[in-house]
Amino acid sequence: MIWQVDIILLPILVVTALAALHVRDLASATAIFAAFSFLACILYASMAAVDVAFTEAVIGAGVMGVVFFVALYRTSRRSRE
Repeated sequence: MIWQVDIILLPILVVTALAALHVRDLASATAIFAAFSFLACILYASMAAVDVAFTEAVIGAGVMGVVFFVALYRTSRRSRE
């Protein structure tokens, strides 16, 4: 485990998590969430947990990002009269 990578990644993870919570646009929040998941993947890989890193990359950044964007695409922003 390289502690310099941890010191760099942990504050970035906190910032991306807070940004995903506070941004008003749902598409932007989804993109920031995918970036958070990718950064968590890098952190897991630096801890030598390659299986967890691979799962986080596939499920967190890949599948969930697609599912969230499809859900945003299928919903409408305005109510129908």
